[in-house]
Amino acid sequence: MAVLSFVEVSEGKIKKASVEAAYYGSKTAEALGTDSVAVVLGEANAEELATLGQVGVKKVLHAADAKLNHFDSRAYTKAVAAAADAAGADVVVLSFNNNGKLLAPRLSVKLKAGYVPGAVELPQFNGGSASVKKNVFSGKASATFTVATGKKVISVNPNSLSPVRGGGSATVETFNAALTDADFNVVVKGVDKVVGEIPLTEAELVVSGGRGLKGPENWHLVTDLAKELGAATACSRAVADVDWRPHHEHVGQTGLTVRPNLYIAVGISGAIQHLAGVNGSKVIVVVNTDPEAPFFKAADYGIVGDAFEVMPKVLEEYRKFKAAH
Repeated sequence: MAVLSFVEVSEGKIKKASVEAAYYGSKTAEALGTDSVAVVLGEANAEELATLGQVGVKKVLHAADAKLNHFDSRAYTKAVAAAADAAGADVVVLSFNNNGKLLAPRLSVKLKAGYVPGAVELPQFNGGSASVKKNVFSGKASATFTVATGKKVISVNPNSLSPVRGGGSATVETFNAALTDADFNVVVKGVDKVVGEIPLTEAELVVSGGRGLKGPENWHLVTDLAKELGAATACSRAVADVDWRPHHEHVGQTGLTVRPNLYIAVGISGAIQHLAGVNGSKVIVVVNTDPEAPFFKAADYGIVGDAFEVMPKVLEEYRKFKAAH
């Protein structure tokens, strides 16, 4: 028996969320007294993959087929299921990100496994059953789900736990997923990537703006602070819908879900749809003129004030702090 973690690589680097999933898988394997194994699909540097040993992975199964460089849920399901069989894995761990949300349900059907999406804590085992805690009702409550099936699939909410790195190195082995052309149902004609920006789903710091900024010409209030902090930028759906900002920055129930260590919301009222995408953040700071804005109920810190007056002062004070340290 083993625990298998699905690990994604982007531009030669292991994704932050995948490091967390691998660590979750390793701690789960430790609790079960078994080995932690990872599977990586597509071209990747063996030295980079070996660093997974720092979070407890003993072995990496690497299917280096260039066709797997782009995510395809059908092909990936077959490949990860084959890796689970090769590793003798009874537990498969993935990140609860966009690709994980597509892959995990298909994988659970393929393996005839019970599935818990969005785990926020390590599982507790009792015999052949596993109890897994996750958030429910858009993060307003938590619930514990018990999975009694022989095989289990668990996806982990990004930024739910902080990996503790050691000095280990994983063994990297070539893995043949035995895929055919019929296993691929996505044809990639081209890829347009955002460059020079921190990927929003990978960011630990996020500065976000809403309609309270009154227009795209005022977005420097968000981007100036984000640049100083080394943060990603985000926006509410209302802002993306009127084309003030690109839709890849939209966070919320119908956009991206983020779980950074710090989320700064400027001029966003905090409707339930937006909160659903950000309430997993470790610390939330809200700047809004309306003291009754719903966001203040979810905030750890709040400033009732005009963003056009507050944000330049925040930026100035942070620059002073940065210069002094």
